[in-house]
Amino acid sequence: MTVSFTTDRMLHFGDCDISGTAYYPSYLNLLNGVNEEFWAAIGYPWHEIIWKERWGTPTVHLSCDFSKPSFFGDKLTFELTVTKVGRSSMTVEHTVLCGEEERWTSKQVLAASHLDEHTSMPWPDDVRAKLLSFLPADPAE
Repeated sequence: MTVSFTTDRMLHFGDCDISGTAYYPSYLNLLNGVNEEFWAAIGYPWHEIIWKERWGTPTVHLSCDFSKPSFFGDKLTFELTVTKVGRSSMTVEHTVLCGEEERWTSKQVLAASHLDEHTSMPWPDDVRAKLLSFLPADPAE
């Protein structure tokens, strides 16, 4: 069974173009907020890992597919699913819905990074264990 992190976001006036349609750079800003909320929910809020522990989770790859437009006032549901955890990176897939209708999807790779050296690093053991808990259990076990 896959475990996903789900949260809602309203599409505000400033997220849209003159026609009231979502503006894709605003979508990415919303996506970043969802990622930040995910990390806080699993016990690693960015303000602590960045300022106290001096590591972060920059995006190293991002692809998006926009299937239907969203509009000012829409409530969007973001579903974040961890699909792969490596030594120093993780892959997440995002599905963005308005009600039951899919609006867009994204695949993103985040990497663990030393903020002072600007180099990748292995996930801390406790972080890696938490991330692995989001992957589906092996049906052979």
